[in-house]
Amino acid sequence: MVYSFIHIEDKRNDNVYFSGISIIIGVASGAGLILLVLIAYYVSYKFKHQRAQILKRKYFEQNRGQLLQQLVSQRADIAEKMIITLEELEKATNNFDKAREIGGGGHGTVYKGILSDLHVVAIKKPKMMVQRETDEFINEVAILSQINHRNVVKLYGCCLETKVPMLVYEFISNGTLYDHLHVEGPISLSWDDRLRIATETAKSLAYLHSTTSTPIIHRDIKPANILLDDTLTAKVADFGASKYIPLDKSGLTTMVQGTLGYLDPMYFYTWHLTEKSDVYSFGVMLIEMMTRKKPFPYMASEGNGLVAHFSTLFAEGNVMQILDPQVLSEGGNRVEEIAGIAVACVKLRGEERPTMRQVELRLEAAQSPEEFEQNGDVAINSPLECTEPMTSSSRQYSMEQEYILSARYPR
Repeated sequence: MVYSFIHIEDKRNDNVYFSGISIIIGVASGAGLILLVLIAYYVSYKFKHQRAQILKRKYFEQNRGQLLQQLVSQRADIAEKMIITLEELEKATNNFDKAREIGGGGHGTVYKGILSDLHVVAIKKPKMMVQRETDEFINEVAILSQINHRNVVKLYGCCLETKVPMLVYEFISNGTLYDHLHVEGPISLSWDDRLRIATETAKSLAYLHSTTSTPIIHRDIKPANILLDDTLTAKVADFGASKYIPLDKSGLTTMVQGTLGYLDPMYFYTWHLTEKSDVYSFGVMLIEMMTRKKPFPYMASEGNGLVAHFSTLFAEGNVMQILDPQVLSEGGNRVEEIAGIAVACVKLRGEERPTMRQVELRLEAAQSPEEFEQNGDVAINSPLECTEPMTSSSRQYSMEQEYILSARYPR
């Protein structure tokens, strides 16, 4: 009986022993499995991180990041600030949330975001980009990084760590001049607003042509590239096509680039780009602001385009026929003066056009009639004044018509 009790007790001890071993083995196995999972996750994470870094470096080089660094290397502090990481932009846009989209089209999407320094920005994210567009992208960054003017859109930086590089601008909330001009019925832009926007645009172009260390020609001035902020202050945008002009040269021979209807005919025919090409485009835009008519594909009953028709009416003293009724009712005696500035800007021969500095002065003077009358060197015998009744107008207009027709099949 004693023996049996001892035997039963030993069995119980053995069961407890083996049960404890099983628990230990189970816990150890579970811990080992968890450790293996953690190690696998860590290795996978490190691999993905390294792969992402390699991809970012590849895209950085592919997007000519090194060239960009060289272009802005004169100011290391600017170069460092200009290149923004993908992580920063993902945070700024809540990972490019669709709710943050503020515009876009066939070429890409624009997002509104807030950077870590609390600047509100517009992030342009193209869908795809060919080599020419990459060159334009680098060109725009290089130019805008060196410009500081209240009427030029501010570029905060760019991201080169994605397949298609992204640009980060100050956020301009009120759309483009084009958006305001071309709506049904009366528009919110008064005559004074239009005159001020034209003057601000002229100031920015005069700055680009004559104040920057190396003259810059915008090459695509049009209402769609004039942004307006909350106070309707003009901000010139889109410098992808812009060109530097060497100080020792009066112009540059380059392939024609620009927008049909605003393109300087002399530049189109000769491929010789000068600051007077911007003057022509500005003149077309000024005509558009006064008439609310698009330069292309506008065609008058006589077959003239908008520029030719406007110039002919001005020469005949009948320009009021084509003006926006709102301009007629609000413009007073300044309207003909501004029309004269526009006509001077779109003369066929570049050397007959005024400089943007002269246009700026004339527009400022037109906003202050008293100053205009006192400032004789600007108002009287100014290069802007259309003293000729355009005796060679028929030749000018026929050439322009020829240009418009040929421009439908640009080089």
